[in-house]
Amino acid sequence: METESEPYVRLATLRQLHQVVAELNTARSLADTLQTVVDGIVVGLGYELACVNLVRPDGDLVVAAFAGDPAAEALITGRVGSRASWERRLTMGESWDGLRFIPHTEGWVLLEDDVPQWHTDGPDPRFADEWHPEDRLYAPMYASGGELLGVISVDRPRNGRRPGAWGREALQMYAFQAAIAISNARLRANMQRALVRLEREQQALRASEESFRQAFEYAPSGMAIAEMGGDQHGRLLRTNDALCRLLGRPASVLRRYSFSDLVHPEDIGTLLRTSAEGGRAELRLGRRDGTYVWVSLRNSVVADAADGPRFLLTHVEDIEERKRHELQLAHRASHDSLTGLPNSAELRSRLGARLCRRPQSVRATAVEALDAAYEGHGAHGGNGAHAGYGAYPGGAVEAGGAVGEHGFRPDAYPEPFDYTGAPVVPAPGAPGVPGPGGPGTGPGPYDHHVHAVAPASDIDDGTKGLAVLFCDLDGFKSINDRFGHHTGDAVLIEVARRLTTGVRDGDTVARLGGDEFVVLADGLGAADAADLAVRLRNAIIPPIRVDGRAVRVGASFGIGWASCGMSADEVLRSADQRMYIEKRSRSKAHRRAG
Repeated sequence: METESEPYVRLATLRQLHQVVAELNTARSLADTLQTVVDGIVVGLGYELACVNLVRPDGDLVVAAFAGDPAAEALITGRVGSRASWERRLTMGESWDGLRFIPHTEGWVLLEDDVPQWHTDGPDPRFADEWHPEDRLYAPMYASGGELLGVISVDRPRNGRRPGAWGREALQMYAFQAAIAISNARLRANMQRALVRLEREQQALRASEESFRQAFEYAPSGMAIAEMGGDQHGRLLRTNDALCRLLGRPASVLRRYSFSDLVHPEDIGTLLRTSAEGGRAELRLGRRDGTYVWVSLRNSVVADAADGPRFLLTHVEDIEERKRHELQLAHRASHDSLTGLPNSAELRSRLGARLCRRPQSVRATAVEALDAAYEGHGAHGGNGAHAGYGAYPGGAVEAGGAVGEHGFRPDAYPEPFDYTGAPVVPAPGAPGVPGPGGPGTGPGPYDHHVHAVAPASDIDDGTKGLAVLFCDLDGFKSINDRFGHHTGDAVLIEVARRLTTGVRDGDTVARLGGDEFVVLADGLGAADAADLAVRLRNAIIPPIRVDGRAVRVGASFGIGWASCGMSADEVLRSADQRMYIEKRSRSKAHRRAG
């Protein structure tokens, strides 16, 4: 029998050990590496049975590879032993440097634990170092950080003896190399899994990018990607075909612009107020031909990578048709369907926008002027109060009182009113209220509003105001009764055209209903308003041809003045009453022109 003390045996063992260690590094997978480990022990280290118990992620150890006995291999491969049982084993018996030997005299207590084993009974050893079937020899394998990777179990030395110093050292060296091989195999397996996962992620990313590209490029509505932050914030980086067609510009040209360069000047505030994240806005964008198209913008932020730059993804939807429909509905609601002129509601809205509810004393001189005019025609009582217009408390300005620029005393009624008529607390600096710098300093309570004032009388004193010309057609009813509503409608349409032609841009011509029209003309004096009424009357008088027939109507005009403190209805009633005064002042023959 060969003995380990013989030099040539050691040399042969070293050669075998070198060969099996070399084979450890040729295995292609972790499973191949584990099987190579146990095969190397059987082939090169002189044991009949060997297995590798590998630590699982949960800490328990599983029989991952077996060599030497197919029956035993089928019995225990894949079975699991708990970590606690293995830690108990690795602290029992004798410590042979990095090995752990448990003789049969102590191992009987392990027969009932949960560690898979294949030991059989046998006779007592005949000599001191004879191997017993219930002897156990373990070679723990540790990673470089000291973490337990697994345990090599060996059994049945071919020489029937317990390994000597040289055999122990060889097994310990082999376990060290096996730990390195298993660690490398695990690393390769992890790398391979990572590469497979990375490839799958890259494929998914490419598929996602392709899906986004197709969705972006072939979307039926406009899409754009713009920069966020930096000097180029808002600059368009990419646009799809739908947006290029909508704006009539190629993509290469659009990349020179941002949405702020394309938006309508009146909508720039809307664009700037639109939030980048989830913001929405409806505004107009300029087209290549100089026209503008209504669009709906919806923003969302897209990150290029985890910490990469962020981009603004904008969805641009053409809402021109919807906006046109909305404008048509709004126009129908605010304009007369026959003549296309603003209707009564729109007229009152425009007139009310110019009026504020100042203290009543502010408009005393305007009321006096109107009452004086009514008194001059004898239409009212001696006190000059008008039934529909109402008398105002305070009447005329008291003698000796300070009169403001437009003929009113700012201190007559110190309590101001807001636009709803509710009293408000005067701000510092208002008339009669000390401002920050002392009495009389600071703006007044109505300085934010350009007040509408009326001339003091029908004589032009240089005061410019908002003239309200109330027009009532003379002789229209007879045309309607004689020739029918078709002819009457044609007359109204032509009168509306002539009135519109005879006023300035910015003036308002509205139809109240029936044969009544109203003209709002701002910045006129008393003489200007009278001249305008004459011109419009002369424009209406010429014959109007309808279906080959010439008809004529006349017109009576009443000139009223809008003044802050009055309501829109009060202003219209004032002009209406003046119109009737003017109508009654002329004979019927002169009123009726056709």
